Amino acid sequence: MELRQLEYFVAVAEERNFTRAAERVHISQSGVSAQIRQLERELGAELFDRSGRTVTLTVAGKAALAHARAALAAAGAVGQAVGEVTDLIRGHLTVGMVIGCTLAPLFDALAAFHRAHPGVEISLLEDSSDRLVDGVRTGTVDLALVGAAADTPDGLDALTLISERLVAAVPAGHPLATRRRVTLRDLIAYPIVCMPPGTGLRTVLDRTCAARSLRPAISLQASAADAIAGLAARGLAVAVLTDSMAVQYRDRLTARTIEDVETPALLALVWKNTRSPGMRELLAHCRRAFTS
Repeated sequence: MELRQLEYFVAVAEERNFTRAAERVHISQSGVSAQIRQLERELGAELFDRSGRTVTLTVAGKAALAHARAALAAAGAVGQAVGEVTDLIRGHLTVGMVIGCTLAPLFDALAAFHRAHPGVEISLLEDSSDRLVDGVRTGTVDLALVGAAADTPDGLDALTLISERLVAAVPAGHPLATRRRVTLRDLIAYPIVCMPPGTGLRTVLDRTCAARSLRPAISLQASAADAIAGLAARGLAVAVLTDSMAVQYRDRLTARTIEDVETPALLALVWKNTRSPGMRELLAHCRRAFTS
């Protein structure tokens, strides 16, 4: 039994697909399949049920998964321990970023960290905030930039970067553009373009509407603020954005704070484990990048 076989086994278990697992570990699908078959022969049991559209763990596979993860973590800890005494940080960090959000300071932090610690491999992935938070909780994501409503996720360390009210943004000539005050009831009289569920901004909107028994017509969804603004500027719907997002489009959209949505939308870095020297260093770079 080899560590790489355990790595491939964990990848297939998490991806539930041999092709995606192969892409993740950077070898061919046939190579992954062959190594998994060899591991199953050595263990004397099938680890995966391959009969469905997605690959699922057998009873034996479920029993083996936690031990495989522990073995890989232990192997990684050996390298980290040696790195600490030789002043060379090595390893792998997975950084998550909520879809549609690009913050230059995060990229600056990653670049500075890479220059300082080239022995650490960095993976960057985009996903919904909910899925990224789950990834941080389970340990598949080390650090994530996520959106949240009012408070950061329970049980995780966090650094709040942005806390802002929601605004309605409309083009010139729209009835809401002439109003001095905009409320939720004013907003829901029109079609809305907003970010999808799983983002902090959308969570704020959905929760506030539900608390007032209001049903907004979310006619369009987009993950990027540019797309939301572009659709609103063409008169297709009222954009729901945050203050700082809307400022970028003030040449074509008029923004009005939604007065009775007092819960702020947050953007925060969240993490759980700082035992890794690489993780501690990355956090230090992030703090410097976002506070400078």
